[in-house]
Amino acid sequence: MSDSKNTIRLFEERQVRAVWDEEKGKWWFSVVDIIAVLTEQSNYTTSRKYWGVLKVRLKKEGNELATNCSQLKLEAADGKKYLTDVADTEQILRLIQSVPSKKAEPFKLWLAKVGNERIDETIDPELSINRAIQNYRHLGYSENWINQRIKSIEVRKALSDEWNKSGVRREEEYAALTDLMSKTWSGMTTHEYKRFKGLKKENLRDNMTNTELVLNMLAEVAATDISLVRQPAGFKESAFVAEEGAKAAKAARVQIEKSTGKSAISRSNAKNLGYIASEEDKDA
Repeated sequence: MSDSKNTIRLFEERQVRAVWDEEKGKWWFSVVDIIAVLTEQSNYTTSRKYWGVLKVRLKKEGNELATNCSQLKLEAADGKKYLTDVADTEQILRLIQSVPSKKAEPFKLWLAKVGNERIDETIDPELSINRAIQNYRHLGYSENWINQRIKSIEVRKALSDEWNKSGVRREEEYAALTDLMSKTWSGMTTHEYKRFKGLKKENLRDNMTNTELVLNMLAEVAATDISLVRQPAGFKESAFVAEEGAKAAKAARVQIEKSTGKSAISRSNAKNLGYIASEEDKDA
C-alpha cells in the first residue's frame, strides 16, 4: 500500500486504529478494535478471541468477509507493529450485521463521519489540526499543553520529511531513528519510556508533560536543522544527524535538572496528570 497514513480515530473516547490509503482513497480499520467497541470490551485479548471465533463462524457460513480481510502493520500495546486484520468501510458495515450490539447504529454514523472528515481535511488540511485540538479539549487537556502538542506534530512532520528526503523509507528505519533520539535525550527507547509511564496502547507524546514535549521537540528541531545543512544520504548518515540533534535536548535536560534539582522525565501520564478521566471516573 503506497502513501498510507496510520492514525487513531476516536469513537466515544475509544481508540480505533486506522490507516488512510491515499492510493485507493479509503480508510482501513482494525477489526479487533471495532469488535472491542461493538462488544464494549476493554480487554484486547478478549476482543481478539471474539474475532477469531466469529471469523471461523463466518467462513463456515460462506461469508466472504472473513477471507477478504486485509492485513496491515499496526502499532500494538507494546509499541511494536504487528500484522493486524483490517477492513474497509464497506466490510465493516457487513461486520456490524454479524455482531449484536447496541453500538451498531451510532458506529455506522461514526463511520460516515470519519469518511467525510477525511475528504474535508484533504481539501483544507487546517481542519485536521482543528479536529485534533477539539479531541484534546474533549479529553481534558489544558490549552497550554494542546498548543505544545500541536506544535510537536508540526515539528515531527518536518523531521519526517527530512528523513524521507535523505532516503529513509522503511517503517523499521523510522522507528529505529525515533528510538535512537529518545534513548539519547531521555535515556530510554520509546518502548522503555512508555513502560516507565505505565502505558500500553496509548500514544507516548499524548502522555508527556510540557517539559518532556518541549525537550522532545528540541531534539527533533535540532535534528531537522542539522539535516538541512548536512544533507545526509541514507539511514546511517541520518542516524548520526538524529543522535546529534538529540544531544542538544539532552544538554537542555541536564541543565533543567541541575537548576530544579529534580528529574525532567516524569512517570506521570495523561490519567494521573489529570489530562483525561480514568475508567473509574467515567463510570462514576
